[in-house]
Amino acid sequence: MSTQKLPDFDSLWDYSDPEATEIKFREMLQQIPTSESAHLELLTQIARAQGLQRKFEEAHQTLDMVEKELIENSRVQVRYCLERGRVFNSSKQADKAKSYFEQALELAKALGKDFYAVDAIHMLAIIADPASALTLNLGAIQLAESSSDERARGWLGSLYNNTGWSYHDMGKYESALEIFEKAEAFRRSKGSASEIRIATWCVARTLRSLNQIEEALSKQLELEKEFKAAGETDGYVFEEIGECLLALNRKEESRAYFAKAYEILSGDAWLVEEEAERLKRLQELGS
Repeated sequence: MSTQKLPDFDSLWDYSDPEATEIKFREMLQQIPTSESAHLELLTQIARAQGLQRKFEEAHQTLDMVEKELIENSRVQVRYCLERGRVFNSSKQADKAKSYFEQALELAKALGKDFYAVDAIHMLAIIADPASALTLNLGAIQLAESSSDERARGWLGSLYNNTGWSYHDMGKYESALEIFEKAEAFRRSKGSASEIRIATWCVARTLRSLNQIEEALSKQLELEKEFKAAGETDGYVFEEIGECLLALNRKEESRAYFAKAYEILSGDAWLVEEEAERLKRLQELGS
């Protein structure tokens, strides 16, 4: 099995369920000879799945296995650097992450691997200050839009989204709305139902920042209906409906939505650790 015929394990990714993804990856790992570079590439993705489960020590141990067999100036090395950086970033060691993302970017560009170069830039943007993040994201968009690699162009939905949040964080809400609408159009042409909903949520959230509350509420209520029709719920949608109702002085109506938002979002380990005040506010507004 050659690297040109790499098993399509990337298509098995379910970022919403990294534990199940790791299980699938380990099953596939048994089918790939340890002598193949694909084996090492798959190990980098197992490490990523472990990192998303906040099993940081295990993720580093998996990457240590890759490092021992590392092939210099290869796609394996690019992916190793990306995933080592992601684990450091997820474990609040952005200073250590940065050098790995920079290495991944330099090597990906040298190898002509636009997909991984865009990935590296987008990770550097995540750990940068808002102004630098905006510059990096715009550069990543330019690379993705001009690339002949279809997978690199596939980054555009995420890049438009990240750029929108860079503008939003800087208080440039009109610019944020413009690019969030671009992200929504991209997702509607190429994305899954869940990706389209996220893009629509971002548009609605920015409308609230622009004080276009009625329009924001209308979009969030439509999302609530979509989730309900699919037999699903979303805490972020409930939160935003609550915020819109509160902004419209409909406090009694907002209470039930804040309560439902808290019930769902308080079960998110990342939010519990990173957004404790936000959850406390939801709890208070929902009580």
